[in-house]
Amino acid sequence: METLMATAHTRRSFLKISSMSLAAAYLASCSFGGSQHAAEKGLRAAFNQPINDLDPHGPSSVDESTLLAGRLIYDTPLQRRGDELVPSVATSWEQTDPNTWVLTLRDDVTFHDGSPLTASDVKASLERVRDAGTAQSALWSSVTDVEVPDDHTVRIITDTPLGTMPVNLTLLFILPADKMNDEGFFRKPIGSGPFKVESFTPSSVLELSATDYWNGRPKLNTVTLPYIPETSSQITALRTGELSVLWPVPSDQIQELEGTDDITLETVPSYAYYFMWFNCGREPFTDPRVRRAMWKAVDISTIVENLFREGAEQMTAPIPSTVFGHAPQEPYPYDPEAAKRELAEAGLGDGFRTSLMWFSDTGPLADGLAQTMISDWAKIGITVEPHNVEKAEWLRRLNAKEFDMELQINTVTTGDADFTLGRLYDSSADRMGYANPELDSILRQAHSDSDQQKRRELYAKACEIIWNDAVGIFPATLISTYGMRSTVKGFEPVASNQPDLRDVTLED
Repeated sequence: METLMATAHTRRSFLKISSMSLAAAYLASCSFGGSQHAAEKGLRAAFNQPINDLDPHGPSSVDESTLLAGRLIYDTPLQRRGDELVPSVATSWEQTDPNTWVLTLRDDVTFHDGSPLTASDVKASLERVRDAGTAQSALWSSVTDVEVPDDHTVRIITDTPLGTMPVNLTLLFILPADKMNDEGFFRKPIGSGPFKVESFTPSSVLELSATDYWNGRPKLNTVTLPYIPETSSQITALRTGELSVLWPVPSDQIQELEGTDDITLETVPSYAYYFMWFNCGREPFTDPRVRRAMWKAVDISTIVENLFREGAEQMTAPIPSTVFGHAPQEPYPYDPEAAKRELAEAGLGDGFRTSLMWFSDTGPLADGLAQTMISDWAKIGITVEPHNVEKAEWLRRLNAKEFDMELQINTVTTGDADFTLGRLYDSSADRMGYANPELDSILRQAHSDSDQQKRRELYAKACEIIWNDAVGIFPATLISTYGMRSTVKGFEPVASNQPDLRDVTLED
């Protein structure tokens, strides 16, 4: 989920019922066992979010399901491999002056219709996402011009230095310039990725087939991604072999699957995390002593252990440990008595009344997390009114800063701290009423500097400031558990929830 995103990647009840019916019909039509599965070299895998849209620049562009599909269908100039950035369509990238980056492209990349991918396609794609007015647009807001000296050279010019350019390029999905604006294009889009679209039913199923990809034809012939809303149906499909891969496995189902014949579970900390913001511009949360007291009153370790179980790990920074720029901080102790003392020092020894806002579709554990925190705060004399609202109302209040506290999930889409810290905590963003000139300076330096070690050091300082000022409470990074049939080989779980399927094979 993306902060301030106007689109929901979960549907209301009508669409959910439709998705359930379509998925059930789809699975019922699949009469396949493990050996036939392997013989066909077709992978059937389910992610726990519906794929609603195949437009990688559109309103759903930072939804994990859209990104998952995008990685399979389209190419980007660069790719992330763990903590490293590696070439993809671009063989090299160079900052020729503080405000200019030059990309050199491969000359052997073609779209699925056989037309060549050129610098003009990169230019058109960058300009399209920059002007789209979506969450990804913020990555490109400083781009003033894109020049194309020849078919394999792209010159990107910005109005200020953009040290995050290489990271941003891992999210620049390239579309054919002459087709991207055609009506109906995204019902069966053309990309240059390892798989092409055979059919797509939004919120139900995406069917792909392998292409003669420039970086090697995938070992799988087909990939089918059905959306199965119900947890019990997901688990049954994995057990019976109707699915070969399921992720993330719900935390309350992990123990049930452990030790199951023919199923392997692998885990990886993800880029997604729960957090809660204080409205630092509204009393009493203008006082950092009150914010710290609120944090010390919440038993985070018990929440993670009992509520999230094996599905999360306790956070040690305002970004997940998997994200570039993470720097571990000293956890706030669970200490209700210390919390009471800090409230008394702030003149609130008798407690106070406030509210917490969230929406249920935030995530499967949002309600439980909110209620547990509210219960803990009550123990130190703070009465918190729950505001569980519809997403549209949550978004309106969030944008207007009409909240005391608010709970949500965020995903660091790029895997780089700038996407979250630089975009949300710079005072110019004005997201939660917090302003710190020192933090602003640090974040802006990290945004503009291309020296990665220096950026690490700057983000370490930023993590420390945000943590110590208790701008919010950061309880849990979600852990993605991948359930795989034993026939699946070469599948590597990743923090982004966007696995590379090119080297996956299925054995009898």
